[in-house]
Amino acid sequence: MISHWVHLGTVLASDLAGETGERGFGLNPDLFETNLVNIVIILGVLIYAGRGLVGKILQQRRQAIETAIADAETRKQGAMGALAEQQQRLAQTQVECERLLAQATEDAKRAREEILADVDRDIARLREAAEREIASEQRRVGEQLRRQAVEQALVQVAARLAQGVSPEAQHQLLNRSIAALERGADS
Repeated sequence: MISHWVHLGTVLASDLAGETGERGFGLNPDLFETNLVNIVIILGVLIYAGRGLVGKILQQRRQAIETAIADAETRKQGAMGALAEQQQRLAQTQVECERLLAQATEDAKRAREEILADVDRDIARLREAAEREIASEQRRVGEQLRRQAVEQALVQVAARLAQGVSPEAQHQLLNRSIAALERGADS
């Protein structure tokens, strides 16, 4: 393409040389014609000289873009790796939380069962103590009733003796009282 522009520039230059050759060296008063030639020459020089410069700038820009893309890809891969690691940690944390919850539930159940067992043992001990106390109280009351019965029997015997009971009646009364005492002691 550049060679095309150079060719166009040489053709125009030869046309101009042909015109000036007939007339010699001079100024061309036609501004449109001279400006067009100047523009074509300047464009040709710019394209020829600027091609390397523009190509170099474009190449540098391309390398900068490729480097930025590579950096972005590297950061993306790093972020993806970090995300995967954090997701794995989250999964491990969730598993650990579930394990701790299950253990806490089991510990609470075991503690509840132990507390209930302790309460049952305490109730059994209280019942046994109450039964022992009731039995002891029953024995004490029984002994007290026997003593009272003996005292009343002795009072009655003394009262009858004072009235003048025959010796045979005294003997029978005494035997009955002893038998009553023995029956009371057995029960």
